[in-house]
Amino acid sequence: MEHRDIEVFLALAEELHFGRTAERLRVSQARVSQSVKTMERRIGARLFDRTSRRVSLTPIGRTLEADIRPAYRQLLAGIERAVAAGRGVEGVLRLAFEAPAVANLISGVTAAFRARYPGCEVDISEAPFEDPLATLRSGEADLAVVLLPVSEPAIATGPVVHTEPMVLAVASGHPFARREFVTLEDLGRDTVLRAAHPPPAYWREPPEPWTTPAGVPIARGRAYRTFQELLLVIGAGEGICPLAAHAAEYFARPGIAFVPFRDTPPARWGLMWRSAGETALVKAFASTAAEHRP
Repeated sequence: MEHRDIEVFLALAEELHFGRTAERLRVSQARVSQSVKTMERRIGARLFDRTSRRVSLTPIGRTLEADIRPAYRQLLAGIERAVAAGRGVEGVLRLAFEAPAVANLISGVTAAFRARYPGCEVDISEAPFEDPLATLRSGEADLAVVLLPVSEPAIATGPVVHTEPMVLAVASGHPFARREFVTLEDLGRDTVLRAAHPPPAYWREPPEPWTTPAGVPIARGRAYRTFQELLLVIGAGEGICPLAAHAAEYFARPGIAFVPFRDTPPARWGLMWRSAGETALVKAFASTAAEHRP
């Protein structure tokens, strides 16, 4: 079985989307399909169930992924360590976080990287709230941890480093604050606030208008340039905002309630870097992060 076919299988098992897998591996969708078919012929069974709307692992596919992913990570880590030893990986790695609290949530990754490459220093900074990829594009950061999905020119997508549920931030006097959970349909019942940067078109399908799953229009409030401004207006009752669940612990305060969502996909935080800035140092951190994939 070819190394590339295994890489494609594991990436597709995570993304569950042929287009995103092809983008991530920088190959064509036809190459992804060919690799999957090759593995399925070799194994003698389907590894994925594929329809026009979704891709999912079969029971055999799930078992295969669980069996080979740890060994594959070990193989990559061993190769990366050998390369690092040969090239002398050292220096300062500048790592920006869209959500500063995520730096604490993935501290195991940075600790493992520092232990493996003692000649390296990790310089952590906060990415601009209004444009999380700004410091990456400008070259002020080597890597960035941002909310997925990301599909930007000249930006490479690395491993997922943290996954968590979503919550809805509302004023403590809001009717939703007394609920055990909310749903996506509840977003059609109030003004939904947002960060200053508009969400990219690939976050919306179709791009306009914003609606709940049942088609109810979602009223979008004005944008805010900082996270603290956003929390202030939520507490003042001017609107509601979906957030990653860590906000309930890191930003708890009087006047705001964080209500769990029941039906949303989880928030996924991924590692990004400039395609042209893929240094040995960047690759070493990405490899370490892949080993600690949630």
